[in-house]
Amino acid sequence: MKEFSSTDEKIIRATFGILQNEGFTKTTTKKIAAEAGVNEVTIFRNFQNKNNLVEITKEYYLQMLLEKFDEIFDFKDDDEIEGYLQSNFVGLLDLSDNDFSIIKVAMEEVRDIPEKKQLISRITNAVIGKLEEFFKSQIEKGKIRNIDSRVLAAMCFSITFQSIILWRVYDKNPSVEANQYADRFLDILYNGIKV
Repeated sequence: MKEFSSTDEKIIRATFGILQNEGFTKTTTKKIAAEAGVNEVTIFRNFQNKNNLVEITKEYYLQMLLEKFDEIFDFKDDDEIEGYLQSNFVGLLDLSDNDFSIIKVAMEEVRDIPEKKQLISRITNAVIGKLEEFFKSQIEKGKIRNIDSRVLAAMCFSITFQSIILWRVYDKNPSVEANQYADRFLDILYNGIKV
């Protein structure tokens, strides 16, 4: 990850705080300067303009989040499917509020600047790619039947994303505990829906 001066880091942290509370359109360099305790000229000197600062800020926080996702969805050659998927749920549950704020900013971005390459698609692609890699290895080992690993990865991601991430980002309390939900999901995944 790129190194920033302490002043630039203060500006980046302030930018992120305002982005998560007010969204892109209400984030101004004047507000950022006040929050960071710097002169607005410093922002323009170090980052050129608001759009550039926002992009640098999003990239900075996205890289931190992607590193955590890489740890959560990383796997060893001898990992069993059930244990791996269960650890994904637990790893996501253990993410900090700040990590979930990054996801929330990414989701809010969809409304504010839809024409840009969005953070949410980068998060999605990183996680689905890791899951797909895991399922391909399980197919090669004969642990699961030969199915489309990308579809299975997308399905697992969507269940995980919907259930855990959206609960945390939008403060929706699930009607069951997350571990119980994970167990039920894994049961359906392994045993199907047919009687």
